Amino acid sequence: MNTCEILYWTIGIIHSEHTIEENTPIQPVYAKGCKGYVELCPEFVEGLSDLSGFSHIYLIYHFHQVRSVQLLVKPYLQDEGHGIFATHAPCRPNPIGLSVVELLGIEGNTLHLDDVDILDGTPLLDIKPCTAKFDLHDIKKNGWQDEVDEETAQQRGKRKYHQ
Repeated sequence: MNTCEILYWTIGIIHSEHTIEENTPIQPVYAKGCKGYVELCPEFVEGLSDLSGFSHIYLIYHFHQVRSVQLLVKPYLQDEGHGIFATHAPCRPNPIGLSVVELLGIEGNTLHLDDVDILDGTPLLDIKPCTAKFDLHDIKKNGWQDEVDEETAQQRGKRKYHQ
């Protein structure tokens, strides 16, 4: 296997009400009403220009509490094992997370958010706008997730989170 070292630096910190992994919703779709904010490092504030024109943004972040890699996992929505690359589980070879959150507003270097499914204190690697032109697709297959009924998904997706 060819590997090389790649270095990234934190551009900010994600803050949320979530401090315990088991009480955190597993995806933004199950985190409606979970407010949070990004505290962007001051040297990157200029990069926020024009971002307020978007309703949703991608947050790309480092799963800083992941301690091991698992190539087969049981995702929260199902009791069967699946390959890590067929899930959104955090215990990945490169612990990089991706969430689409609602951007409520920007004040200076602070981005106010909704639908936050991210642990408090998570290092932010990047921000990208989510757009209908580029990012929405007519998804035809959802793999093993097509086997999970919506009621089960809603219940398991929120895990132990209670508003």
